[in-house]
Amino acid sequence: MAMEIERKFLVVGEAWRAQTSRIERIEQGYLSNVAGLTSANSSVRVRVTDEQAWLNVKSVTLGVSRQEYEYPIPVDDALVMLATLCEGLVEKQRHYVELDGFIFEVDEFSGANTGLIVAELELDAEDQPYPKPAWLGREVSNLPRYYNVNLLRHPYAHWSASEKLGE
Repeated sequence: MAMEIERKFLVVGEAWRAQTSRIERIEQGYLSNVAGLTSANSSVRVRVTDEQAWLNVKSVTLGVSRQEYEYPIPVDDALVMLATLCEGLVEKQRHYVELDGFIFEVDEFSGANTGLIVAELELDAEDQPYPKPAWLGREVSNLPRYYNVNLLRHPYAHWSASEKLGE
């Protein structure tokens, strides 16, 4: 079984930008667990970057550790799936920031989620120590509204002021 251990944080300020080693554009859509399917045990998404595409199945378990399975698929197939099988897209630029042997993936969302910037960090264990740069804000790993599938259902542009402040 494939297990993903990932912590998710809000990003504070702009200092992280100078540390970015690579940027890629990402578009993703969901084939299951979209609006109205709250009882599903998993989400199934198609993701396309600048040069590659994947089919991803992830458990909807709340928290830092979740089952995840990811398979490369032809880009042309993925583009057709995004255009014909998905209702809406989550669009973002992923900035890779390397720090002390760790890679932070800083997602700067666009479209209906413009203004939201979240850093993700994959770990080998839930209790593994990791660097905490000044730009790493509050941890939101246990808040479902920050899951990409939920950003499609309830985009950042529609959040109330208190949601945006993390209350």
